[in-house]
Amino acid sequence: MLQQSGHAEWRQEDAMGMGWTKLAGVIGALMLLAPTVGNASTPTLTRADTREGVDLSGTWRYSVDPYRDGLAGFHRGPAGEGHRRYDDVDVDAVTRARPNALYEYDMDRSAMTTLPQGWIGHDPTLRHYQGLMWYQRRFDAAPLKPGQRAFLRFEAVNYTAKVYLNGKAVGEHEGGFTPFSMEVTDILRARDNQITVGVDSTPQADGVPPPVTDWENYGGITRPMRLVVTPATFVDEAWVRLSKDGKIIATIKLDGAKAAGEEVRVRIGELGVELVGKTDANGMLSASTTAPKTLVRWSPETPRLYEVVVQAGEDRLTDRVGFRTIETKGSEILLNGKPIFLRGISVHEEEFGEAPARTITEAGARALLSEVKQGLHGNFVRLAHYPHSEIMTRVADEMGLLVWSEIPVYWLVDFGNPRTLALARGMLADNIRRDRNRASIILWSVANETPITELRNRFLYQLVDDVRALDDSRLVTAALLTDRKTVDGQVVMGLNDPLADKLDVLAANTYNGWYSNDALDALPAMTWRATDKPMVFSEFGADALAGFSDPALMRKFSEDFQTRYYEKTLAMADKAPTLRGISPWILKDFRSPRRQHPIYQQGWNRKGLLSPTGRRKPAFYVLRDFFKAKQAAR
Repeated sequence: MLQQSGHAEWRQEDAMGMGWTKLAGVIGALMLLAPTVGNASTPTLTRADTREGVDLSGTWRYSVDPYRDGLAGFHRGPAGEGHRRYDDVDVDAVTRARPNALYEYDMDRSAMTTLPQGWIGHDPTLRHYQGLMWYQRRFDAAPLKPGQRAFLRFEAVNYTAKVYLNGKAVGEHEGGFTPFSMEVTDILRARDNQITVGVDSTPQADGVPPPVTDWENYGGITRPMRLVVTPATFVDEAWVRLSKDGKIIATIKLDGAKAAGEEVRVRIGELGVELVGKTDANGMLSASTTAPKTLVRWSPETPRLYEVVVQAGEDRLTDRVGFRTIETKGSEILLNGKPIFLRGISVHEEEFGEAPARTITEAGARALLSEVKQGLHGNFVRLAHYPHSEIMTRVADEMGLLVWSEIPVYWLVDFGNPRTLALARGMLADNIRRDRNRASIILWSVANETPITELRNRFLYQLVDDVRALDDSRLVTAALLTDRKTVDGQVVMGLNDPLADKLDVLAANTYNGWYSNDALDALPAMTWRATDKPMVFSEFGADALAGFSDPALMRKFSEDFQTRYYEKTLAMADKAPTLRGISPWILKDFRSPRRQHPIYQQGWNRKGLLSPTGRRKPAFYVLRDFFKAKQAAR
């Protein structure tokens, strides 16, 4: 466990008085034993953005709390009234009535900002702040009708969130990239609700991701949040897909007192499809029908989406869903039964600009993905190294880009810790449940560059099993470290990882010529061992500072070196016998505190083919031409 002053108190605050460390261990054990995967008791609230309620994005007050005294006193006892930022109190009114009252905060006078965004967007000097930040705002809500329920739903808060409404603790959530909801039916007021969120960005040694990564840790409420109002029983999940044998299958989950035995109707009007049935004792319905011949299958060339309407009692839920199949056969990846080469690139969740703040808008997502689809002539994108905003996957659906989605089991998480495994399993389940209707997603990834140990193997085997239990319609992968040998003077590359036996698609991160001393001209002669499964190069790349040219010396960090690196690496890739796709590292330069060369990096990883503002580097065109040739050769 991470030992830091005040951090233990943060995790001991809980309404039932149980220490949070102990509580997390109990929850983790229950999750490991339960037949379901993840926290199935917490509503998913599919399509929360379309439901009745209040958008809570916008203007908030914020207050930095580096010593966490909003949660604990000087001697680590309970915080006093003068420090509890979550109390439902007008500090100014109290101090007027009681002049001797001592308050060392006043949220109503604290600085204002606009959410969602990382707190680097509030004040650039907060870039490297790791700790607790308080957010607060007030909002009105229409009175609930009899039987209605209310939830607070956050799409992402990094890293731990502790939520209060009208001075009462609602709950907390750990994990920076997946949505969570908390019911507030009995706490909500018709007017002047006070919501307070304590956000602690401090990485934890037993957390996911680990404390050391190669990307910016944007603390804050980084994605939209909303008060969601539902009927007493509502459609919590609606997963509709096309099976490999040509059936449209709908799996529906209701939440509420009357979830069992409720009639559910699933309609796809444009196809003339209607599925009707009653839920079982667990509020679940699974129904199927043969897909009509008029169905247009979703693909990068024809990203056809259909409106799906689910009706259950008083609740009605809609979504736009594409229907396609994805599978493997030998070393081929088959989309709708036909072989496909994944012409892709990796992307981090940062919009274009010199000062990104981990805020993805629809316009920002389209700008990034358009560079992949139209600029590079790509059909695939790896959304690394964590679940990206739902905006990204919905735009990928509309634009026709295949997607690799992953959770941040990255490098060296605490593989022997049951709590860490429980966290990873919960994140994986939340990610899959959120995005199972996205036709664009074809690959769930369970890890990136994890050194091989027995503990790691058991950890990742469990995650692979979870994927297959939650979603049998997609493929499973992980970005693996490569194995290098020299045979008769010839460099032979391959994968020697026991996890490969559990995966559908093998993925190799390879940086020969950048993190190795290989001469670039030697790369095309390197050979790759054939595999019995399809393989993709999930990463390769070289840093280049946009505008820095050095054709004579070909130094690293020059655009000339990056261009030559791509030419030679792609020549090597073209000879790999079972290679069925690539996603080089990376589309755009992104922030990373570990990258500190004062001239070339300055806190940025410069492996992007685009500068932070979108300027194309020469290597961009090398990859574009490679993809155009692959596209023409289909």
